[in-house]
Amino acid sequence: MDSMLTTIWLIIGAVTFGVLLEHFGLISRLVNPLIAAAKSTGRLFVTVFVTAFGLNVVAGDQYIALVLPAKVFRAEFVRRGLALTNLSRLAADSGTVTSPLVPWNSCGAFMGAVLGVSAFRYLPFAVFCYASPLLSVLYGITGFKIEKTGQPAPGPAGTGPHHPPTAASPADEAAPARQEAGE
Repeated sequence: MDSMLTTIWLIIGAVTFGVLLEHFGLISRLVNPLIAAAKSTGRLFVTVFVTAFGLNVVAGDQYIALVLPAKVFRAEFVRRGLALTNLSRLAADSGTVTSPLVPWNSCGAFMGAVLGVSAFRYLPFAVFCYASPLLSVLYGITGFKIEKTGQPAPGPAGTGPHHPPTAASPADEAAPARQEAGE
């Protein structure tokens, strides 16, 4: 237990830091100008990658690097008519997969303790950790395998994290009718 205590404290500290960043709106304030500058889908994908990897470096935990960019960029993906599966894949590829490459990140610290080598020493052999996010960004730049939802939603770029209303499924719409029929 004593050997894992440092990693556990790192995770607790990183999550606390991430909650404070989100609660005070600092992430949105930093990211909104980047969203406004990302005029193309490719630039938006690069922005999400840089944000997620940057959070890995700064926040020190892959959970923060996965969840915060997905929350912050969600509205922009909806506004541009891009399927949220693109954001999910990009956030996972950028935030989760790159975390072992940062030695002071909880994942990098764990890998270093288990393998007995620094993240910089196993970097050349961790091809998946840098190839996966690069391919996701390349997909965004080229438009290959990028799902669209239809028409882009109205609204200016970088207006902050707002969550559009979700459409009710046909099962939800049919529920009152089933209740009236006694089903």
